[in-house]
Amino acid sequence: MQLFNLPVQPLRDALRVLETEGIFKIHARSGIEFLKADLELARSTYQFRSIIERSAARTYAETAETGEIVQLIADHRTLLERLQDGASVESTAEEMESLEQRFHGSIIASLPNPMIETTARRLKDYVAVIRLDLTATPPRMIRTIREHLDVLEACLARDPAAAAAALTHHFQAALQRILGIV
Repeated sequence: MQLFNLPVQPLRDALRVLETEGIFKIHARSGIEFLKADLELARSTYQFRSIIERSAARTYAETAETGEIVQLIADHRTLLERLQDGASVESTAEEMESLEQRFHGSIIASLPNPMIETTARRLKDYVAVIRLDLTATPPRMIRTIREHLDVLEACLARDPAAAAAALTHHFQAALQRILGIV
């Protein structure tokens, strides 16, 4: 209450929502247990995202507006050039996060299903927890952008199979980055 300068009830309500979302578990009279960002959480999260977004990538490749795909490609290439020219993580972090959200959000939105959108938001929260221990670096950001471009270029070519395959590769590589393999 003192930290946020809020009454007790709104904080309790917020804590219940976060517990429902699986971010932590409240133990009566003994405290809060936060979600542990371990190997199993990372593997499960990326496996589930891959199942949902692979299908969405196929639909996006078939139905997305060409102008939207072209704009996403242009925005990715602009950031890629900045990073290759030596831009710092600090100066590009917000732009990278925005591209991440637009890229994955656009793909998910191609499946107009509120249940999928709700699940994708929850998975996004899990990814945020998992990434807390991951240090962003220009090489990692560059690899991510290139993987996004592979998906987007397959979508622009209207090749659903290639888009799904590129997205699967992106999630496998992202999981490897999180695990410190790459």
